[in-house]
Amino acid sequence: MSKTGYFTHPSGNRHEMGPGHPECPQRLDAINDRLLATGLLDVLHGYEASAASLTVVAQAHSIDLVEKLQALDAGLQAALVQGARPGYAALDPDTTMNPWTWQAALHAAGATVAATDAVLRGELENAFCAVRPPGHHACHGKAMGFCFINHVAIAARHALEQHGLQRVAIVDFDVHHGNGTEDIVSGDERILMVSFFQHPFYPYSGAEGSADNILNLPVPAYTKGETVRTLISQHWLPRLEAFAPEMIFISAGFDAHREDDLGQMGLVEADYAWITQQIKAVAAKFAKGRIVSSLEGGYNLGALGRSVEAHIRVLADV
Repeated sequence: MSKTGYFTHPSGNRHEMGPGHPECPQRLDAINDRLLATGLLDVLHGYEASAASLTVVAQAHSIDLVEKLQALDAGLQAALVQGARPGYAALDPDTTMNPWTWQAALHAAGATVAATDAVLRGELENAFCAVRPPGHHACHGKAMGFCFINHVAIAARHALEQHGLQRVAIVDFDVHHGNGTEDIVSGDERILMVSFFQHPFYPYSGAEGSADNILNLPVPAYTKGETVRTLISQHWLPRLEAFAPEMIFISAGFDAHREDDLGQMGLVEADYAWITQQIKAVAAKFAKGRIVSSLEGGYNLGALGRSVEAHIRVLADV
């Protein structure tokens, strides 16, 4: 059994973007309930994450973006102090802050950074961060697509800058292209990013013109797990092996599941388990098993809970 960390923070349940929004607090409840019901939570090493410092956030994001998010947060907080009902500040039609969003985002980034520290200290072999809001659409200077700051990109840069690693990999299996992560790490030869995603689909990017350190596999709607497995075997795994990463970060989106209405792909829990097994084998060979995985998408609550369970079972060897 691997020593697997489980990082989360209560602030993730207070961020919400309005009634009916699919990126809702119940996502974390669905994961926690599933892990509790299956007994898996008992074998994980639980941590309550602290907030990431602005210095750490600035390793992946512009000062302008941080100051914009801080200013919006300050306005929301001021309204609360004056006795108003909790309000919202919209960054785009899908991405909205409430008075708890900024703290939730900082704690989500803090979770990935703390998990990175714990894994690199040898305290853990790997870790899963049950956090929200998600992060992989957040670009260097722009929040978008339900995302405010990019937790996985921040953690990857932290491993390089603060821990002195030479090569890290980012694996993104969300149904949507991780355009924000690509924007941040594109051209950084210390980072290899591999992904698959439904295309054409939001955010309508990633199909062409990528830097040498980016390997994108756009696939059409209704692609099933068997095809994805073949593509991973033929393309991801040779690139990862050649790169020999010293640590692997996962943008773990589960919205390519066949039951998820926000995507149109056909993966099931067994596919997520298989993908995790391949990542874990690469990590075992080159990275001393070191993996930090962070929640991205996944909006059908039942499918999300089951898929995260399958993912964590492989990480924890249970």
